[in-house]
Amino acid sequence: MIGAMRPVIIAANWKMNTTPADAGDLARAIAGRTREPDVVRVICPPYVCLAAVRDAVAGEGIGVGAQNVHQELAGAHTGEVSAPMLAGLATWVILGHSERRRDAGESDALVGRKLGRAVEAGLRPILCVGEQLAEREAGQAVAVVERQLAGALAGHDPATLLAAGLVIAYEPVWAIGTGRNASGADAAAMAEAIRAALRASGWGTGADDVPILYGGSCTSANIAEFLAEPSIDGALVGGASLKPDEMAGMVGRAAITAAARRAAGA
Repeated sequence: MIGAMRPVIIAANWKMNTTPADAGDLARAIAGRTREPDVVRVICPPYVCLAAVRDAVAGEGIGVGAQNVHQELAGAHTGEVSAPMLAGLATWVILGHSERRRDAGESDALVGRKLGRAVEAGLRPILCVGEQLAEREAGQAVAVVERQLAGALAGHDPATLLAAGLVIAYEPVWAIGTGRNASGADAAAMAEAIRAALRASGWGTGADDVPILYGGSCTSANIAEFLAEPSIDGALVGGASLKPDEMAGMVGRAAITAAARRAAGA
């Protein structure tokens, strides 16, 4: 599949924000401002808000995602949520986010186990990868991302992950909340490196089918730079996704990209 045929995705990661009392209203406001049929829209609220968001966006064509799952199906894991528990609440899930790697010490192998559980449960995974500032400055950015991919994808059949709709989000951790900005060219170069790594590990032309999102402090003011790159297929949005105006701007710009790609592929 050529880039023109991949979906354009805007996924909102609300992180540890909102409550069941206000999440539904925010989700409804975003849904009402982002009705663009050419753009895949996903909202990932905290676990406790999943039901409220699911109900708020019913009939709007918006996917609902969790921000994490546990690597086991059940057991003595107090405070954790397994993939089967999300049935009826979510159809997407974020895995390996940089904040999970930082705060919970998640390893590449652990992320890979979670990926397997998510796919088994019918959840569409958004797998996050990305390097720290010191790693980029040391010239190790691509090597770090290749290692993260290899660790998370080890033992997984590419055909199964393609059928599950695997999405990869590139998070340049050094550009998140630091005042330093990644460029569209930075993101595009890493997207190409990601697809090259997939090809080298046996994915063949299937690597070209995997949507790659930019996940580094994306806003309505800078999203056009990233969506202008043919290798970038949307964004995993953090803080800006809590603002309906910002979401409207980003989804609106994504719709322009989606229309252009559709015309190019016709």
